[in-house]
Amino acid sequence: MASDTFHGVPVALQRVVTGHDTDGESCFVQQSAPPRTDAYTSIPGMVSRLVWATGSQSCLPHDDEDPTLQVSNFVPNPGETRFLIVTFPPDSVFASPDFNEQAAIQENLALSPGLAERFEPDGMHATPTIDYCIVLDGEIWLELDGGRASHLRQHDVAIQNGTRHAWRNKSNRSATLAFVLIGAQSAR
Repeated sequence: MASDTFHGVPVALQRVVTGHDTDGESCFVQQSAPPRTDAYTSIPGMVSRLVWATGSQSCLPHDDEDPTLQVSNFVPNPGETRFLIVTFPPDSVFASPDFNEQAAIQENLALSPGLAERFEPDGMHATPTIDYCIVLDGEIWLELDGGRASHLRQHDVAIQNGTRHAWRNKSNRSATLAFVLIGAQSAR
C-alpha cells in the first residue's frame, strides 16, 4: 500500500517479530507492516490486517517464516490462532446510496477467506472460536441475538465464546479493533 491512510483511516502499522539468531540469542527477524493488510475498495474506510497466525502444533524457536502468507482460512481450526486488526467504518457507509453490496460481498470473500462465508446479510455471524477483542480506537457496538447490544469504547475488551454476533459502528468515525481468534472444539 503506497499510502499510510485510506479514506482518512490509518492503514499501516508496524509488526515486530522476534526470534533467535544462529547462536540462540534473541533477535528481531521481521520488522515491517503485516503483508496481509487490505484496504477495501468497495467499503470505504474498512481495513483488515492479518497480523499473525499459529498452527495447532506451534513450536519454538520460531523458524522465521511469516505464517500469514500461507493462511487460506481466517477462521482457525481447534488449537490454531489468528491475530487480526480490523478498522470498521461508520455504519453510514453501508447505508450510502453509492454502496454496492454485491461488490462488498465479493471483495470480503476474496480478502477474508473462511470468515466472509459465515456472514449473514445483516452482518451477523458466528465462528467456532474463542475471540479476545480489544477496542484500540473509537467506539463500536457488539450486537447479539435478539438485538442485545453492548457499547464498547477505546480499551474495552470483549470475549466472544462462539456466539452469533455483529459489529455495529453507530458513530461518525472509524473504530479499530484487535482480535485474537482461538480455534475451539464445538460441542454442538
